This record gives sequence, structure tokens and C-alpha cells, in this order.
Amino acid sequence: MTSAAKPARPGVVFSIGRAILTPVLWLLYRPQITGRESFPMSGAVLLVSNHFSMLDTVLIPSFTPRKVQFLAKASLFSGAIGRWFFTGIGAVPVHRGASSAAQAALDAGREVLAHGSVFVVFPEGSRSRDGKLYRGKSGAAWLALETGATVVPVGILGTNRRLRDPATGKRQRIQIHFGAPLELGDLSALPAGRARRETTERMMVAIQALTGQERVNAFAEGSTGA
Repeated sequence: MTSAAKPARPGVVFSIGRAILTPVLWLLYRPQITGRESFPMSGAVLLVSNHFSMLDTVLIPSFTPRKVQFLAKASLFSGAIGRWFFTGIGAVPVHRGASSAAQAALDAGREVLAHGSVFVVFPEGSRSRDGKLYRGKSGAAWLALETGATVVPVGILGTNRRLRDPATGKRQRIQIHFGAPLELGDLSALPAGRARRETTERMMVAIQALTGQERVNAFAEGSTGA
């Protein structure tokens, strides 16, 4: 995607899908949701979330106060139906198999944010299979600093249905916690690399504060991207 290309925005397909999915998800999981009242209702917003399951990619768009855009494999856009559906929900196609896929994903996210939309990323780069919070990669920080978007941390719990509460042996209730926007203005005078590292650290600290996860000083197994 070039800087001149305006990304598709979520349209009627997204609205209809959310209208159908949200009550179904509510009945199935009765999620506990906090922090929606402080969510920025205008301007570019970068959501940074921990990641347990594919269910996260359904829950976040369903319960975020504004329409959310995200990355999707370019192969999903093949054919008229796939192109119509994924374009209609505002998904951004990325060729993940290409050598430049990581930068292409970041460039796509930058274009979404440049047009004042909401874009979600998972800084860990992969799902946590053991419930721990792994090191964040610098791509989300690059997006935040490059675009000036408001960064909102999101903490999700309970979406990996294989994980059990060690105290009770039961599945944890699904929770979605939207945190307060991060303050990053004091980083503008720092060298770029240091600013990205500090931004990444603030993102992960904020996510941990919302979830209570144990942090691990290592990247998640199978993590990809920048």
C-alpha cells in the first residue's frame, strides 16, 4: 500500500456483523468490560492488546466503542465474495509471506491511522499459549510515534478456553479492559531507537496492569512481524 492509497473503512458489512455478533457473544460469554467510557471517540487510535486466541480478533471489534480495523491475510481477499466481505469490514490486506511483510503491515497500519481510524495490533506478535505476557515488539511503538495516534492499551482475559484458573480449576471469565490513553509526549526529544523501546515498555506495563499477567523477558513462540 502506498501513502497515496486511502484504506477501506469499515462499512455496512461491519455494522451488520457487529449488530449480530455482539448479542451472541454476550450471551455465550457474559464478558466483563471496563473502561469504555474513557475511550477517545474521535481521531486516530492505536489499540495495543495482549493476545490469547483468535477469539480476541472477534471480541475487540465487537465491544470497542468505535469501528476497528485490523490486518488480514491477502489471500482472504481472493474472489469476489472474499474481497467484498473483508473490504466491507475494513480489513487491511497484507502479503504475509513476502520478505517485506512486516514493513508492509506497518505501512498499512500507518495509512489507517493517518485517516483518523482505529487500528488494533498485538505487540507480542503471536498468541500466548501459557497465559503469560511476552515481550512486545517495536512495530506498535513505531506506529504510535510515526503517526501521533492516541495509544489505548487493552487487556483481555479468559479467551484461551484451555487455560484454567489454578485456584479453582475453572475457566476464567472473559474480560476486556480498556485502559487510559498512554502519555508519550515526553519521548519526542529522545533518539528514535530509545523512544521506540520506551514506548514499547510503557505499552506492555499498561497491558500488564490491566490483566495481572506474569511478564516474560522473551518473545512469544512463533511470533512474527516487527
